[in-house]
Amino acid sequence: MVSSAKKISDFSFFSMTASLFVTVYEYPTFADYGKTAVFFLVICGLLWFLPLSLCSAELASIKGAQQGGIFSWVGVPLGNSNGFSAIFFQWFQITVGFVTMIYFIIGTVAYIFKIPSINNDPTYKFFAVVGIFWILTLLQFKGTKITTSIAKYGFSIGIILPVCIMIVMVSVYLLHGNPVSNNFSGHSFIPRAADIPALSTFLLAYMGVEASATHISELNDSKKSYPRILGILVIIGIATSAIGGSVVSIVLHGKISANEGVMDAVQRLISPNRVSLPVVVIGLLIIFGISAQVSSWIVSPTEGLQYVAQKGLLNRKFAKKNREQIPINILVVQGIIVTIWAAILTFGSGSAGGSLSFQIAISLTVLIYLSAYVLLFAAYLRVGLYSDNVETTYEVKGGKVVKAIVGSAGLVISLVAIATTFIPPKNIQTSEGGTYILILAISYLVVLLVPYAIYFYEQKNIKA
Repeated sequence: MVSSAKKISDFSFFSMTASLFVTVYEYPTFADYGKTAVFFLVICGLLWFLPLSLCSAELASIKGAQQGGIFSWVGVPLGNSNGFSAIFFQWFQITVGFVTMIYFIIGTVAYIFKIPSINNDPTYKFFAVVGIFWILTLLQFKGTKITTSIAKYGFSIGIILPVCIMIVMVSVYLLHGNPVSNNFSGHSFIPRAADIPALSTFLLAYMGVEASATHISELNDSKKSYPRILGILVIIGIATSAIGGSVVSIVLHGKISANEGVMDAVQRLISPNRVSLPVVVIGLLIIFGISAQVSSWIVSPTEGLQYVAQKGLLNRKFAKKNREQIPINILVVQGIIVTIWAAILTFGSGSAGGSLSFQIAISLTVLIYLSAYVLLFAAYLRVGLYSDNVETTYEVKGGKVVKAIVGSAGLVISLVAIATTFIPPKNIQTSEGGTYILILAISYLVVLLVPYAIYFYEQKNIKA
């Protein structure tokens, strides 16, 4: 039983969950596809994000699966080995994701304070990434109260407020007769065949909504509030991603910077010829918003791993918590892995640009997370169609037919996205295409096998 001291409000949980996936740092990527991005975001939102939210809500209500997040959701219907693999994939992908998120923070700092060296010099950049990450990690040692506070204010003033300002400013921009960039108008709404490999990019905009599930037991009435919160998040997630990406695409001409595209758009809308005080303020708000997202991700998947260790399925050292109930040993291991990734990506890529090593890392991140979702949707179909004896307090309405449609839509799109990720993206040179596919395929196969190897190794030790 969760004590009253551990209870969190619906809004705090909503903010924590929203800060896991509602973000601004992907807007420049969306902007590269112009009007096509709107199509992808709406379709992926309705046919993948909505099914994910519905499936997550029902799986979270399974009797005996309220703790442990995706581990329990998958583990109860598909067995502990698959449950462990799902939580491992969810956790491991973010160890790379932390670096790319902090790259955006560094790019924004470099932009508003005019210190490009921290974004361009690999050594400065590496220490900046590591410093920011470890500071945010140490803050988590004080408990989820810190995380929920950062998430609540970070989401409100670091994401929603800047997006609202951008909407107002782009409206004024267009009303004054300013031209719409070819980045937006030059793309059709319906995607071309060449745009299909971008599917996983747009799914990435919605990945993470389930990661806060380890905190469901801290809600006052999770049976009613969790599905309601997810419904609101679907609307906000689709709207902010489509609008934010469109704003950047409409106002910026030529090549759009992945790290600085949002700030380029803000400056063009507010003060085209200089980095004015309002631009700096909005930049600081965005930095706070991304920091809130990093903070939310630092704890959420690690608590699932701690639960696995507590059940004896992982080394007992990882079950250790401090007085604030934070799994400190897992956070330390996570920090070491992120530091290693920061070194590989920063010194291997030279920058956060479109180099081969950086693109492979991003693609591998997407593949790993999609693998967790394949297991999640498979678990849902097992529960919804074949496990009549599984007790749930929430069900997708419409019976088994609707459940089959919802679960299958998410599963099929996840599998298609995995396949399209192996198609070399546009920013990879043609001569590097074969290398991209080979390294990505080998890396993905290794990562797929790792959690199962760990699980069966630990089980062998337990029996011994």
